[in-house]
Amino acid sequence: MHLRDLGEWELLRRLSAYAPPGQFDDDAALLNEQDGRQLVVNTDVLVEGVHFSDATIGPQDLGWRAAAANLSDLAAMGCTSVAGITVALVAPGETPWSWVEGVYDGFRAALTRYGGQLLGGDCSSGSQRLLSITALGRVANGTAIRRGDGRPGDWLISSGPHGLSRLGLALLLDEPEAAQVSPELQQRAIQAHRRPQPRLDVVQALHRSRPTGRPWRVGGTDSSDGLAAAVKAIAATSGCGAVLGRSQLPIEPELAQLTAGEHWCLGGGEDFELVLALPPSWAEALLAALPGTSRIGSLVEAEPGLVRWQESGEALAAAEQGFTHFR
Repeated sequence: MHLRDLGEWELLRRLSAYAPPGQFDDDAALLNEQDGRQLVVNTDVLVEGVHFSDATIGPQDLGWRAAAANLSDLAAMGCTSVAGITVALVAPGETPWSWVEGVYDGFRAALTRYGGQLLGGDCSSGSQRLLSITALGRVANGTAIRRGDGRPGDWLISSGPHGLSRLGLALLLDEPEAAQVSPELQQRAIQAHRRPQPRLDVVQALHRSRPTGRPWRVGGTDSSDGLAAAVKAIAATSGCGAVLGRSQLPIEPELAQLTAGEHWCLGGGEDFELVLALPPSWAEALLAALPGTSRIGSLVEAEPGLVRWQESGEALAAAEQGFTHFR
């Protein structure tokens, strides 16, 4: 059996047997520190031809996007501060220095915006360009966001719209349908694809909106692999099912008019928003505190990981989709 036969999620399930139980359940790893806080450690790899191409993104934007993808995983774990990143660079010998310089300028710009610093890394030659980034951040003890902390009855909250990054990619690839949206949305979509914003601000809003006396319990993940995949991951790890409201999908009205709009919203990926499972009272407070957030559904008692449409009860086929490797 080959990796393409297993698929990414089955590969991760098998690899988890080599780690402590539950270690692979979240976006990143949690390590306890002596001062009571927890250190969050996350690693992502970006491979030329799989995650990026010169045809759609320049070096500065690539550096920003690579850093932002890792910082998004820190946000998804509840980080309140960023320590920094390490970078491993693999590139052929004929790679121009200007490309490398641009990528690192992008790293610096993202870290200047969101905190942390470049901590080091490694360099090697190789047949194609590759960036492997490890990000480190901290979370106050007992306030981590975990995929498995959702419960039946929780509201599902999206921190922002979905599908814009995929629309931006479609525009950069000159896919005809994408050109039907307005120039203003085209610009926003391309910006969403090239310069995503890790939602560390959502973590701050969660702390501000937490009802007095309510214990910390937040289920969640980011939507880098797609909205439907994020909902499925939360539901499956929490031992719940989920219902999504088709009329509640967090999608721009113009994008919703496109034939591919709903599919891009659910499975386009790389939007880097947070998807959260919260008790209703906390969810209502967060919605009031943070403009742009919206309720998209609920966790329910059902087969773990099963996602259905609220209106029809039909299973959501797109929950099996989203970005995956080894196609």
